[in-house]
Amino acid sequence: MDLKFKKASTDDVLLIAQLADRIWKKHYINIISIEQIVFMLKKMYSEESILSQMMDGHQFEIAYNNITPIGYISLSSINNKEYFLHKFYVETTDQRKGVGSTFLKHILEHIPDSESIELTVNRQNYKAINFYFKNGFIIKDVADFDIGEGYFMNDFIMIRKTN
Repeated sequence: MDLKFKKASTDDVLLIAQLADRIWKKHYINIISIEQIVFMLKKMYSEESILSQMMDGHQFEIAYNNITPIGYISLSSINNKEYFLHKFYVETTDQRKGVGSTFLKHILEHIPDSESIELTVNRQNYKAINFYFKNGFIIKDVADFDIGEGYFMNDFIMIRKTN
């Protein structure tokens, strides 16, 4: 696998939305209902939403295997010391091949003066939770987030100290 990473621009919004749609419909179908998947894609992963997140300072980066886009992240800084990883997705066919760990290492190399990185992960997303444990994250808290229309994100808040 020939991994490359590219900082995303507004020109990549459609690509990121397409990756989200494809990855979410394959990965989350056994975790949450298809109705909630469709709701969340529209609310948080539409082109308009991604563009708005970029304008709010979220930095997106896309992972490529050669020239094929296979994943993306979204990261923001709280105070240039603490970071929040909003999105971290890899194509299901490319999971368990070291892509996620390499992508995470790449991200951490670009925030060298950080103290911590935090994220939320669905409590039923065992593959992701185990991935984060393997990469030095611990569970900080448990939270249920009301995202509207009767849907909730039932998550662990995880954190990794980076120094």
